[in-house]
Formats: sequence, structure tokens, C-alpha cells
Amino acid sequence: MDVLAAPPVVRAGAPPELAGRSALLASVESRIGRNGSVVLTGPSGIGKTALLEAVGAAAAGRGEFVLRVAGTETERWVPCSGLAELLDQLPGALTAELPRERLSGLPEPHPAASSDHVACRLAFRGLLARCAEERPVLLLVDDAQWLDAESVHAVRYTVGRLGPRGVRAVVAGRWPDGFAAGDTWTPAPDAAHIPVPPLEPDELAEMFDGYGLPVRVVNTLHADSGGNPYLALALGGAFTGRVPRHWRPAPLPQRVRAVIAERLARLPEGARETLLTAALAIRPTTDLLRRAGRAEAARDIGHAAGLGLLIAEGGGIRFTPPAVGTVLAESADAPHLARVHRALAEAVPDAAGRARHRALADPGPNAELAHSLVTAAEQAVRQGSHRMAAELYLLAADRSPAEPAAERTEWLVAAAETGASGGLPDLAHRAADAVLAADATRAQRVRVRLALLDLSGQGLTEMGELFAAALVDAESDPALLGQVRLRMALGTLVTGAPGRAEQEVDAALVHARDTGDTDLEARALAVRANIALIEGRGDYAGDLERARRLPEPALDGRLHMTPRYLAAYCAIFEDRLTEARAELLRLLALVERGSGEEVVHVLRNLSEVSARTGRCREALDFADRAMRVTEQAALSPGPAWYHGALAELAGGGIDRAVALAERGVRASEQENDVIFQSRLLHVLGVAQMRSGDVRTGVDTLRRIEALGQDRRLPSPMVLPWQCDLAEGFAVLGDTGRAAELIRTTRAAVGYRGAGVTGRLDRAEAAVLAARGEPDAAVALLSEAAALFARLGQPLEAGHCLLDQARVERRRRRGAPARRAAEDALEIFSRCEARPWIQQARHRLSRLETGLRDGPAAPGSVARASLTEGERRIAVLVGQGATNQQVANRLYLSVKTVEASLTRVYRKLGIRSRAQLGSLLGGGPAGPGASPPH
Repeated sequence: MDVLAAPPVVRAGAPPELAGRSALLASVESRIGRNGSVVLTGPSGIGKTALLEAVGAAAAGRGEFVLRVAGTETERWVPCSGLAELLDQLPGALTAELPRERLSGLPEPHPAASSDHVACRLAFRGLLARCAEERPVLLLVDDAQWLDAESVHAVRYTVGRLGPRGVRAVVAGRWPDGFAAGDTWTPAPDAAHIPVPPLEPDELAEMFDGYGLPVRVVNTLHADSGGNPYLALALGGAFTGRVPRHWRPAPLPQRVRAVIAERLARLPEGARETLLTAALAIRPTTDLLRRAGRAEAARDIGHAAGLGLLIAEGGGIRFTPPAVGTVLAESADAPHLARVHRALAEAVPDAAGRARHRALADPGPNAELAHSLVTAAEQAVRQGSHRMAAELYLLAADRSPAEPAAERTEWLVAAAETGASGGLPDLAHRAADAVLAADATRAQRVRVRLALLDLSGQGLTEMGELFAAALVDAESDPALLGQVRLRMALGTLVTGAPGRAEQEVDAALVHARDTGDTDLEARALAVRANIALIEGRGDYAGDLERARRLPEPALDGRLHMTPRYLAAYCAIFEDRLTEARAELLRLLALVERGSGEEVVHVLRNLSEVSARTGRCREALDFADRAMRVTEQAALSPGPAWYHGALAELAGGGIDRAVALAERGVRASEQENDVIFQSRLLHVLGVAQMRSGDVRTGVDTLRRIEALGQDRRLPSPMVLPWQCDLAEGFAVLGDTGRAAELIRTTRAAVGYRGAGVTGRLDRAEAAVLAARGEPDAAVALLSEAAALFARLGQPLEAGHCLLDQARVERRRRRGAPARRAAEDALEIFSRCEARPWIQQARHRLSRLETGLRDGPAAPGSVARASLTEGERRIAVLVGQGATNQQVANRLYLSVKTVEASLTRVYRKLGIRSRAQLGSLLGGGPAGPGASPPH
């Protein structure tokens, strides 16, 4: 059976089988609720059995009669074996007169056998018809591909005839070539075929919730399993005991090896040969496989994908789990592997790839071959192909004769460094382990430890043991100490201690200058400039300028630590977005063949620039690519999820933004990454406020305040969360706190950061509107919209226009309000900013229907010295809303509404809600009156 059982990796808790399946389950329930039937398809482990069990439990809970049967491979050829199992579940009174000897499953030697089977179908139909007279009947068929043919025909005949009378079926199975084979199992002509898809990363995270695995590990498990729940749980079984917060490859669990072998056994021999060819290539594609002699590659890959062995996307092929390739290679003998490598050597388009396959086809030691592989690896590094380079260095070390050992060790060091640069933990750890086990020099040992530190990403604070070992090996060598100190600076900066980080950078700079290492000096100056930028100091420009006068560091996988990259990064926060975008696109061209952290850095920032400049579709694409590389390279997920949430807020969906931000906060908390924890809290708070939950959004933003009580947070130039918090305070009626926050933030920003100034102006306009100064608010919003238009930030300009429309509407100026909302909608439509488009259309619809969300009270209420918040509460109460309804509508607490209402009564000289209703001109509201929308 396709059972999804959690291996004993994790803590006991609620079963995870239905994580991420609520929508699919609802779809199945809806179908059978209309007397329809369903066929669920998908590879083993995808969760079909769990869905069947959930559907059956729900049906039984409703009082339906549920019958279950599961096909068994060993009984597939026993006629009527499945039907007999179903009959055993029927009430004895119904089956007492049935000729059970004809369901013995033994083949009949005489021609009457066929007619006996027909009689059984008719009898089964009659029995279920009698059951359906009392209550609906639901048939659950699992592993239907193994059910005997006679039982299949009986179920199909019965459900096809009795469907309108309440006999339905939910069938689950896997058929190798998609639905074509499964069509013969359709239980009714109108049955819905529903493939059970892999889980998305956030759905898999939900499944693992409570198991104690770090988010980064779960993210990697998603990449390795392809979203298959069973495989993910089985792979998670390797993480037993105390799980490190950083990730390193784990041994392949035997249960996963068994699953892989069982699935491979279902493939025809030709398809297995195609998969072996793909496994031996570095970048397998269907086209490459055809050139290597696998003429039916497309069919074979489709077959394997249906079994859950791989994912084919964007022309590439990725095994799930990656160990599929290992199992395939282990199953072939050396001559067989050599033949495949020779075929690939004739098919791959690049010289480095040809050299790799020729070497793999010749396994013996060969000094000349080893040196040619190193030459090819060096060329691959220059081209940014880190995976190829790491493979070639490892292969050169393997083909090198035992002597000289020093040369071989140096190649292993290079393999670790290039593997780390490409985000390839399996290769990097394999090479590093070999170096640390060999007679390596101190310098070589430090270099591989630095490579492992670079793999840890934002999790540097968890690498204390590795730092200590690197410092011991570096001893008094300034060239080595400078590199270690630079990583220590990055780790300290992540934790929110820029002062200590700058001390480490200064020490690295001293070592760089003592040794004349301009590469290290340029990177250290870039990191120090970044620290100054984060702190909001203006001296970052000086360090950046000095760094750019030095020779540009080599492209070694750490582009994100170079002055050139930092210059583009600074341009984003200086609102020079056109310049930043142009340079980031050039940098992307340099690293596009890579697969590590430098690629993610460039993609993330391109996504942010695209979102700010209104290229929403482009922003989503860059963010999606960054998240995919992050997952496949086992990098820290928080940064990529932050930019994914930003892109979703601009052009995707607010719910998706909330989900990404929440996962990112958790991941960054686990890695003690204060920088991205604060950024993720910011985008989460904004998303919550834009979804209408202002109070929760404000509470989330205030968590950033708490985060910065004992640590330094990024300056408003880098992270202007204060602007959004002030606006939230104003909406909630706390204008005093909002005004004070705006004042202190303006002082911190000074004359720098035009974009931050515009955001502060928008927040101040919210304060003015709440205080009953709409003219000043509209003027400030108009100025802010014009500023953002000049800066090339259309979404921010449209945001100002929407706020202006709201202010104008509240003072009953319909034409200006409609004009501002229409202008905003035009901007958002041009940018394909879907969440903003929805918001603008909602604003226009409210204008067209005349709904009121602001004060419109005549007489005394309009003349009284009420605050904006008090007037809004007065209008809603006068229209019949209860205190709880007012609190929900304005995102206030009930106590705040009560206190404000007391002040309104005092100022107006009244004592009751009835008097307030009369004063508004609507008369007292009855208990059945509807509250305003």
C-alpha cells in the first residue's frame, strides 16, 4: 500500500500525512458530495493513501457505508480476490444467499467461468443497490494498479450504474504513463482524475512542524525529495539526535535506498539505461541524452518522473532524491560505466565536460591526465562553473599517483573551495574531509575550514568550533588570520553587533596590508563600508571608494563580498535604481553558470530593484530563481524568502507574502540572524496591515523594536520599518506615538535617503488626517507621490494616491477621491501589481457604491472638537454598530472604543447611543440594524 508512515526520526506528535492537502481534500469531498467519483494518481509516497483514509473517515463520520480494498501485487492474477474482500465487509444478512464458492479465486476450467464472473458483477451491483437504499455507499480502492481485472470490472460496473443513487468510489493508484493506463480504471464515465502533487516548501515545513528539524534542513529535504512526503520523512531519518543548525550531507538511509531500488525495478531496461546516462552527466538534459545515444530519452524521462524518481523542468533533469544517481551508478559494473562515459564524452558541448568523461572512462592513475583535468578545472572556475570545477579537481586528485602527495592535497583543497563557492555541500565536505585526514599543511587546513565556513551562510554564529580550529591552524600567519577575521566579522555582523564586527574587519585590514594582499584588503573595505551603511553612517562611501581603487578581486564564488557588488547594493538604498539594475544585470551575466551564494545575492537584489521600479513580473521571477538556488544549494533560506515576500507584496499575493515571511522569521531566528530577522518582521508586518489586520501588523513591527533593545538594527536608510509602524499607529488612533516616531526617524535619516523621506511624509499625512487636517494631509501625499515618481518608484507613488483617495473620500470629495484612485489603478495595472490592483479596485468600488468609512456627521458632530478617531467612532456607533463591531472595523480594542465613546458623549453633551443616533440624523438604531461595512 502507498502508506505514508513517519520513520522514527522525529518526536512523537500529530500525524503529518495531511499537511498541505486541505485544498485537495476539499476538492475530493466536493466531488463525492455530488455523487461523483474520483481517481487519485501519483508516485508512491506522495500521500494517496493518507487522502483515502481521510476521505473514508469523513464519510464514516457522516454515517455513510464505507468499503475498503487494496490491491496486492502477489494477488493481482487471482480472479475476484478484491471483490471477495469487499463482500466480506457487507452485512451477513445480505450475502448469506450469495454463491461464495464462485469467488474462491480459482480459475474455472470450463466455459461457464466467464458467465459466473458476470453473475458476480450483477450480484455485487444488487447488494450495493440494497445498501444504498439505507445510506450512501463509498468504495475506497488503494493501489488500484494491482487489483485483479475481475474486481476492477465489478467495481466499474457497479459505480457506473449506481452513481446517481449514492454509490461512489475514490480510487488511488499509480500508472507509469500518466492517465493513459489509468483510464481503464475509471470507476464512472464522469470520474474526476486528480493527480496528487508534490508538497510545496511551506507545506513540507508544515508537515515537519514540531519535529525539531531546523528550517534550513527542511528546506534541503524538500529539494532532495522533490516534495514527496514519504521520501522527505525517510531522508529526515538521517538527522537523529541533536540536529545541527547548519547543514551537512547525511548518510543515505537504507529505507530510502530500498524505495529507490523498488522504483527503478519498475522501469524497463532501456529507461534505466537512460537514467544511468543522466546520472553520470553534470547537467543532464533530454537533448544531451539523445545525443549520447538514448533515442527514447523523452519517453524514458517522463516514465521516471511518473514514478517520482526525478523532476524535469526548464529543460534540465534533477533526481529526487539525488541518491537515485548513486544507486544507478552502483548497480553498473566498471566496463558498463566506461561505455556510458565515452558516449557522453562525444555528446557534451564543452571541453571541460569532455575531459571529465574521458577521465571517468579510464579509472587508473595517470599523472598527465590529472594535470589536464586541473587545467580544465581552472578554466571552469574562470567561467563561473563551480560544480564542474569541483568535480574536475576531485577527479584530478583521484587520478593522481600517490606521489607527490602535496600536489594531490592542493587539488583537494581547490575542490573544497570551488564546491563551497558553488553551494555544493556534498562535494565540499567530501574534499575537506580528505584534506583534514591527509598530511596537509596548516595553510591548506585553514583554507578548507574557510570553505566550510562560507557554506554556512547566515549560520556563521553556529560555527564556533570551526572558527576555533581555523584560528589554531592559522597561528601567527597574517595572511591566514586576515581571512579568518573577515569571516568572524561577517558572523558578528549577522548577530546585530556591528561595533565588534568592525573591530574584526579592522584586524583583517591590518593583516591584508602587512602581507600586500589587495584582494583581501578590497573585500575587507567593502565589508566595512557595508557595516557603515547598515549603521546609517555617511562614511561608507569613503571606504567603498578606496576599495574600488584597488584591483578587483578574482571571481572565486564570493562576488557578494566585492566592492563592485557593494556599489550596486548601495545604489539601491540611495534610490539610484536604474544604475543599480544595470550593474546587477551585468553581475548576473558573470555568475549565471554558478549555483552558490553569490548567485542568490545578485538575484535577490535584482528582485528588490524590480519590485521598486514596478517590474512586478520580473521581481517574482528573480525571487523564484533565488529561492530555487537557495533550496538546491542548502543555503540559509531566510534571505531568499525575504525577497520572495517582497516580490509577492508587489506583484503576487499577500497571503503568499505572509507565508514566506513567517517561514523566514523562523529560519532567521534559528540562525540568530538579526539582520534578516528584522527585515522579515518588517515585510510580515506590512503584509498583515495590507491584508486588513492593522493591529497584528503593528504588533509584528514592534517586535523589531524589541529585537533592537540589546542589538543594533539596520538604519532606516536600509530598513525603514519606522515609517510603516508610524502609519499603523496613526490608523489605530495613536497619533502622538506616530508623530514622535516620525520625528526621531527624520533626525536619524538627516538629508540622506529621499525614498525614506517620502515614506515618512506618507506616514505624517496619515497622522494629519487622523487629527482632522485633511488639506495638509492631501498636500503632503501629493508631494510624496511626485517625489516617488521622480525616483522611478511607481508602486510607492500609487500607494500615496490610494491614501489620498481615502482622505478625500472621508471629507466627501467624491471627484478628487475617484481621480486619485483611478490614477493609482492605472499605475498598478501598468506594473502588473496584482495585490495593489485589487486594492485600488476595491477603493473605486466603495466610491461608486457610496459606502462611508469616515466622518460624515451633520450638525453638532461636525462642529464639535472631536479628533479624527473620535469622529469615526461616533459615526459608526450612530449608525448602529456595537462596541465590538467598531473595534473590529477600526482595529482597536473594545476598551479603547469605550474610552473614546465616553469622551465623545462628554464633548457633545449627550448620554446615550440613542441620542448620538438622533444627533447624526438617523434616529436611534434598533437591535437588528446592520453595522456599516
